[in-house]
Amino acid sequence: MRELVYYAAVTLDGYIAGPNGEFDAFLIEGDHMEGINARFADTLPTVAATALGIPQKRELFDTVLMGWNTYQVGGVPSPYAHLRQIVFSRSRTAEGENLEVTSEDPIAVVRRLKTEEGAAIWLCGGGALAATLADEIDRLVLKRQPLLFGSGIPLFGERPYRPEQFDAVETVAYDSGVVFTELERRREG
Repeated sequence: MRELVYYAAVTLDGYIAGPNGEFDAFLIEGDHMEGINARFADTLPTVAATALGIPQKRELFDTVLMGWNTYQVGGVPSPYAHLRQIVFSRSRTAEGENLEVTSEDPIAVVRRLKTEEGAAIWLCGGGALAATLADEIDRLVLKRQPLLFGSGIPLFGERPYRPEQFDAVETVAYDSGVVFTELERRREG
């Protein structure tokens, strides 16, 4: 069965973007970029990977999920054209290569995707969508940035108090101050 992986950059105080969706303070240069480009090439926007000569083989991810606000940040119709892109919106539409906008329940979509053949499913964001899909997330890959935002869009939006355990798989610290932490959901029994 395919996994749902929430792969996101996050500040030390738990934000994936500023109050108005700002993300330009995140470090995009430094020794951590080599790790992203090597292992997580599928998470680079298609145009950027092409410009950098980085092959995207769809081996790690072949599908990306986004809320509307995350999708529209890039300002291009198909930011991850090399992947199947599913954008959740109740009121908006868009067209682009390998792009689907749906008002369908995200949980139902993820459960259906998990039964299909393929690579892992990347939950790109945002925080409200992550909160909705929290019970479906199998793995977290967090790029913890050496930044404080003070306020903004949290890694997980509003959800009821219910502690859930994840186990550490790997942690890699870079000289840039960025720390990659990979965790998997603890399965009881």
